[in-house]
Amino acid sequence: MEAQQAQGLLETQPLHETDEETVTDIDFTSMISEEEREELKIELAKLEDEISTLRQVLAAKEKHLAEIKQKLGINLMNELKQNFSKSWHDMQTTSAYKKTHETLSHAGQKATAAISNVGTAISKKFGDMRNSPTFKSFEEKVETTVTSLKKSSTSISGQHDLWISEVGPK
Repeated sequence: MEAQQAQGLLETQPLHETDEETVTDIDFTSMISEEEREELKIELAKLEDEISTLRQVLAAKEKHLAEIKQKLGINLMNELKQNFSKSWHDMQTTSAYKKTHETLSHAGQKATAAISNVGTAISKKFGDMRNSPTFKSFEEKVETTVTSLKKSSTSISGQHDLWISEVGPK
C-alpha cells in the first residue's frame, strides 16, 4: 500500500516548459542539507560527463557509418533515390492510392469513350453536310470551274504549239 502511495507521488511524465519555470522560481537551496547538495553536485558532474561521453561515442559511430557508406559507394544521391523509390512504392500500396488510381482509370475510360462519341458525331455531321444540296451545288461549281480551266489550258497549249510550228525555223 505504501509503495502505491509513494508511486503516486512520483511523477512519471517529463517536466514541461511551464513546470520548469515553476521549479526555477522555487529556491530549493534552503530545503536541502549541505551533504545532499554535495551529492547532487557529484551526480550532476557524472551526468554531464556521461552525456559528453555519449556525444563522443555517437560522433565516432556516425564517422564509422560514413566510412562504410563510402566503401559501399552509397552517397547522398543514392540514398535519396532509394528513399524516394521506397516511399513511392509504399504510397502505391496504400488503399487511398489504389482507390484514386481506379477512379482516375475509370474516368479516363469514360473520357476516351466520350471523345470517341464526339469524333463519330463530327464525322456524321461532315457526311450529312457533304450530302446536303448546298454542298452538292458548291461541289458541282468547283468541278465545272476546274474542267473549264483544263480545257482553256489545253486550248492555249495547242495554240502555242501551232504558233511555234508556223513561226519556227524551216
